[in-house]
Amino acid sequence: MIDVVFDLGSGTLPTTYPFALWAEIVRHAPQLAEEKQVGVLPLRTSESNEGLLLPNRAKLVLRLPATLIGAASLLNGSTMQIGSSQLQLGTGRTRTIQPHSTIHAQLVTGASDEAIFMDNIRAQLSEMKISAKLICGKRRTLAGDQHTIHGFSLVIHDLKPEGSLQLQYAGMGEYRQFGCGIFLPHKVISGLNEA
Repeated sequence: MIDVVFDLGSGTLPTTYPFALWAEIVRHAPQLAEEKQVGVLPLRTSESNEGLLLPNRAKLVLRLPATLIGAASLLNGSTMQIGSSQLQLGTGRTRTIQPHSTIHAQLVTGASDEAIFMDNIRAQLSEMKISAKLICGKRRTLAGDQHTIHGFSLVIHDLKPEGSLQLQYAGMGEYRQFGCGIFLPHKVISGLNEA
């Protein structure tokens, strides 16, 4: 697995942008829709009255099997229509995924009950033979015209390098194409309640 990073122009996006963004990615590079492991990392945005603001140096990052780098290159220089905004992509460059002892996902899909969700996560980690500590964040919802996705934000810490890479490669839960279940490096945490 590898990350492919594209520069983006600044702009304003609707809060439901992940659905339209995936549709545009697939329109330009249809082969990416055929591989379930392809993920779109959540964009770094800030909220405003008009929607979500993209900073000047925003990046679009796709996480995908290295065999699909050629398919991702079809996005080079493309223009994507997201709501009333147009996003202009630069040329993609690859970035190796690095191990970090603390990783975070904005939204991992799963049970609506937090205790059941956490039990399921622990079971998945056990199956993967990964030892780590967990911090469950708040319940989150990503809603669009045709999808409503529920889950929790999740921090996994005290990871060994191989476990960190395994989780960043595999992700957890469903809907990688909408930014769910994708783990990114997180600042080291101490003094929080752990499960």
